[in-house]
Amino acid sequence: MMRKHPRRLKPTSSQERNAAPIRATGNLETDLESFKRVFHNPGDLTTRPFHFHNKKGLVIYFESLIDNNLLEESFFTPLSEERFDDRYSLADMITAPKKVVSNNITEQTRLLTSGYAAILLEKDTEIIFVETGLYFNRSVEEPSNEKVVRGSHEGLVESLFINLNLIRRRAQTSEFTVKKTTVGNKLKRETAILYMNDIADPNTVDVITQRINDISSDLVLSPGFIAEYIQDDAITPFPQVLFTERTDRIISHLLEGRIVILTDGSPSALIAPISIFAFFQSPDDYNVHFILGSFYRLVRFLSLAIAVTLPALYISVVAFNYEVLPNPLILPVKNSLANIPYPPLIEALIMEFTIELIREAGVRLPSPIGQTIGIVGGLVIGEAVVNAGLVSNMVIIVVALTAIASFVIPSPEMNSVVRVLRFPFMFLAAMFGILGVSLASMLLIIHLCKLTSFGRSYLSPISPFRLKDLKDTFIRMPVWLLNTRPLAVKPKELKQQGYSWWWKREKK
Repeated sequence: MMRKHPRRLKPTSSQERNAAPIRATGNLETDLESFKRVFHNPGDLTTRPFHFHNKKGLVIYFESLIDNNLLEESFFTPLSEERFDDRYSLADMITAPKKVVSNNITEQTRLLTSGYAAILLEKDTEIIFVETGLYFNRSVEEPSNEKVVRGSHEGLVESLFINLNLIRRRAQTSEFTVKKTTVGNKLKRETAILYMNDIADPNTVDVITQRINDISSDLVLSPGFIAEYIQDDAITPFPQVLFTERTDRIISHLLEGRIVILTDGSPSALIAPISIFAFFQSPDDYNVHFILGSFYRLVRFLSLAIAVTLPALYISVVAFNYEVLPNPLILPVKNSLANIPYPPLIEALIMEFTIELIREAGVRLPSPIGQTIGIVGGLVIGEAVVNAGLVSNMVIIVVALTAIASFVIPSPEMNSVVRVLRFPFMFLAAMFGILGVSLASMLLIIHLCKLTSFGRSYLSPISPFRLKDLKDTFIRMPVWLLNTRPLAVKPKELKQQGYSWWWKREKK
């Protein structure tokens, strides 16, 4: 059950606590010195004088953040036109779509660092901040870690503005709601909370909003920071929010009643609340026939079992439970282990750590080199260690199958968890054999049963059991049978579609 904590005010930075706010005085030289003092005399702070109605003025901006062409179009070009007589104020002639008027220099420093230009006029204590920022955005493309065979190839980018544009073009309804806030005390980062107002549970929206507003940190670098701050249980490797960069996936979860969190500067979106089954679903499941989609999903769950338990089962069988092997296999396995100088656990650990090293090297190196390292490294090292008598042929096969099985899981976060989970399974198998694997499995299930995602069971709809929601878990039923939203999300409206096969009844 979710607990609502009392609202806490965010502590301000030491500069904001100790210094009184600096306000505009109307004296250009004094106000310029105030800007320089606030920013500690930066080398890229630029000024540009002008005249308006026989008064001197000054434009202050960071040359590294300003689009000079936009500044010319929105301010200096209208300034040179003669149609603006004494009836017009300085703010009236500015054509920029975004402008903020304030006399507090200290409070509006973030505007200048966001690409705004400060326009000061002599004997005027109000400063006009105009958005003329220069932005470099990556083109919209398919996320490299969420590729699909069929369906949309559109992914998020690092700009929150563009991401909201991509999502709102798909969610063309008045019920689509965006709440904006900022996180970070020193370096503020804009964050957006997205949900469907007529579907999402308002209590969940309030809890997520409050937890984000309660974050007190100088810097929130990425959505991963936010996920750690707002999750229910911090002492677990299992992700309690779903990361995605796909717009179609975001829309589908919004329509199920979930909440999406976007952060400026990151292409990753957070989706909550979530269950463990969401990490094994892929958009490809819904772009093919339901029989094929169900088959793919069952393969992923089988891969999960292989990736977690196969090395542990190998250790337990070789070290304790030879009797479970068929008679024709006993002699080949025994011969492959005859000259290995250490127990099966050490043998498996050597190869598992080798695979992890090759995998990390492949990720960190440039793509062509990384692929070469993965293939050549695996072949050369595998053959060399077998010829040297350090490991057996059997453990090479086991570790290779384990690595391949872990790659089948579509979520990188769950993939990483599975990579870590196999090690405690291996240690318990080395101590207790098959009994150790059973014990590890029981402890894992108990841990999963205790986990929640914003008050929702992590194993729903298995625990608590709900038969209707099983239509889209281990298998994917036909879309015309997916009539209701998951009850665990607590949507305002449970029904999501009606009966769509009336034409069949009429035909009969």
